[in-house]
Order: sequence, then C-alpha cells, then structure tokens
Amino acid sequence: MMKMNKTPFFTLIVMLLALNSILAQSEGLTSSPYSLYGLGVINQTSIGFTNGLGYSGIGIRTDTDINNMNASNFALIPQNSFFYDIGLKGEYNSFSNKESDESKTTFNFANLALAFRITKGLGVGISMVPYSDMGYSLIGIETNIEGSTETFESNVNGVGGLSDLKFNLGYAVAENLRFGASASFLFGNIEEEETFYISESTFSATETTNYSGLRMGLGMQFDFSDKFTIGSTVQFPTSLEGTLKRSVIKYLDGVETTVEADESDAAADFNMPLELGFGFSAKFLESLTLSADYKKNFWSDTGQIENLGTYEDQDIYAMGLEYVKNPTSYKYNHRIRYRAGYNYDNGYLSINGIKVDGYNITAGIGLPIGQGQRSMLNLSYSYGSKGQIQNILVKENFHLLTLNLSLEDLWFQKRKIN
Repeated sequence: MMKMNKTPFFTLIVMLLALNSILAQSEGLTSSPYSLYGLGVINQTSIGFTNGLGYSGIGIRTDTDINNMNASNFALIPQNSFFYDIGLKGEYNSFSNKESDESKTTFNFANLALAFRITKGLGVGISMVPYSDMGYSLIGIETNIEGSTETFESNVNGVGGLSDLKFNLGYAVAENLRFGASASFLFGNIEEEETFYISESTFSATETTNYSGLRMGLGMQFDFSDKFTIGSTVQFPTSLEGTLKRSVIKYLDGVETTVEADESDAAADFNMPLELGFGFSAKFLESLTLSADYKKNFWSDTGQIENLGTYEDQDIYAMGLEYVKNPTSYKYNHRIRYRAGYNYDNGYLSINGIKVDGYNITAGIGLPIGQGQRSMLNLSYSYGSKGQIQNILVKENFHLLTLNLSLEDLWFQKRKIN
C-alpha cells in the first residue's frame, strides 16, 4: 500500500500564507535611487543555494535542490520527492553623491518555490519571486513656473514593483541531456506620488500603473561526464500591458478638494528584451564545484524609452565555488556546504552617456537539516556597489542577507508491514 506524508499539506498552507503576505506588500522592497527608472531595480537573487554562488546556476546539475535558473534541471527531481523553498532577505543601502550621504534598511520575503516529479525524467516547478522593486524618494525638487522667474517645490515618491510567477517543466530525453520550458506571468503595479507646494496651496497627484504579461523561456543542460555540465537558457521578448489610474487632490487652508478621482487611462506597454544565457559547472578534487554563467540581454532592440536615459544591451558575468567534504557522510560538519561567488553587471541603463554598472561579492553556507542531504538552511551574504559619483549619478553600496529554508518531503512511500 502507499501512504502520503501529511507534512506537505502543512507546508503548502504556510507557503500560501507567506504568498498572501507578499501580495499584500505596500512598502518598497528596495530603497535604491536607481529604482526611479523603468520598472524599478531588476532582482538578481534567485532561490536557495545559488545566492551564495554569485547568482550563477545555468549549468549546475543538482537533484537535491531547486535550481530555478534553468528549467531543464527540474527533470532530475527524484521519485517521491517534494521540494519547497521559502526565502527572506534584508538589505542595507548607503548612497552618496556630490552633496550628501544617506542610508536605509529594508526587509521582506524573497521567494516561494516548490518542485516535484510527475514521472521518470519529467519534473515540474512553481515559484514566485520579485522581478523588480521600486522604492525611492526625491525631496525638495525646485521647478520654474513657466512664464515667470518664480519656482515651486515638489516631493516625489515611488513604491511598488513586479512579481514573477513562473511555471517550469523539465524533461530528460537521455541520461545526459535535458530540455526545459518556462512560462512566467509578470504582474504588479508602480505607484508614484508627486506633491507640489505653490503659495498657500498643496497639490498631490498620484499615478498607479498596473503591468501584466506572459513571458516564455527555454532551457537545456548536457552532461559531458559526471563532473562537467553545460547549460543554456533563452527568455523570449514580450510586452507588458499597462493601465493607468490617476487622482489629484488639492489642499487649501486645511480643506481637501478632489480635483481628479481615479481617472483611468491607457499606459504605454513596457517592452522586455530577448535574454540569452550560457553556463557550465565542473567538479574537481572530489569536494569542489565551480560554476560560471554569462547572460546577454538585448535591451537596445526593445525600443523602450526612458526620459532620463537610454536602454542599452546588458552583459552579466557570474561565477561561484562550492565546497562540501562529503555530502553523504554521517558526520554533520562533513555535510556543511561553503560557497563564494562574484557577479558583474555592466548595466542596461545609460544616463548622460554613462552606463550604470555594478558588482556583487557573495558568500554563503548550507547547513543540513536532519540526516538527509536534501534539506538545508541556506544563508548567503552579498556586498555590492552600483553607479558612481559623477554628474547626476549616485554611488550606491549595499549589504544583502538572504535566508532560505530549502526542504524536502516524501509524498508517497510504500507502507511497511511487519
């Protein structure tokens, strides 16, 4: 007879509650000044172990973790296994320009994911991660009143971002060759509020833009041997449909007057680029695994327009190194995984002819939970920098901590009869 472990039902309830918390977020998940542009700051963090490996993973072959960076790897999910991953992150940002220094801390959910096998060689995964985050404030902007020498002051705040609900399917056509397909539903809203102060009056204008769209992708992994794997991915270009709601409120002598209330209007679609990725992983000295990725995002072909800059093609380089003495050992300290990585992004936005590039240095550790090798508490730390102090640009330094509870449950097992 077969029996089903009841633990996954409890897990699903916890994940649904966490998902509800994510969807209910009204605070910005970032404080980066560069979230002012486009859809906000595009999220680089992934799920579980890859955060400590410089966000590399396209060519990593694993049957003990969720590898959300290549859909083809879901073909390796073992029989009866149910993987799930819940992530949290905290970020400390400091900003510098020619005039001042500021800092801010944010904390929130990072991801939800689950994966299971359908049949031999066929696995599926579902994940929810932030795609982009917006959270900026511009205080005391002075603007000339047209036709006069007088000025007025305004404050601008932006909050919101997009979520990526992704469905992955991986299939092994041979023992050493796997293909995958993914479908991402991108959705969310960006709310921007501008407050004007003119004489004795205050005007508050709020614009909320909702975006949604479907994006398709493919993945492949090929094992040259037990120690060397290559992988590739492609995300096809798409357009996110936008709808806009606008409201304007006037304050005069303490009296609030609605000038415009939730007026709907069409918003320009946001064009997403073609994205290509290539990666490999290599095992050597029995205990070390090296991974490296290269991604090319063709933003210049999208025709996307930004008032304060231009979109240009983006190159991302990532590499990581993991050490584990013996993943199957009975000794706990032999099963601990140590990780380090580096990531460089030359940027997709050019402001006054200067691209906003950045880098990350990462470190991580995987602490086994229980006696198995498929349940881990994954901790990672990243130090990074973006931009530079030049013209209107801002130098941003940040410290990012992620915590992922990466667990395995067994859905079906044969009942033992004594």
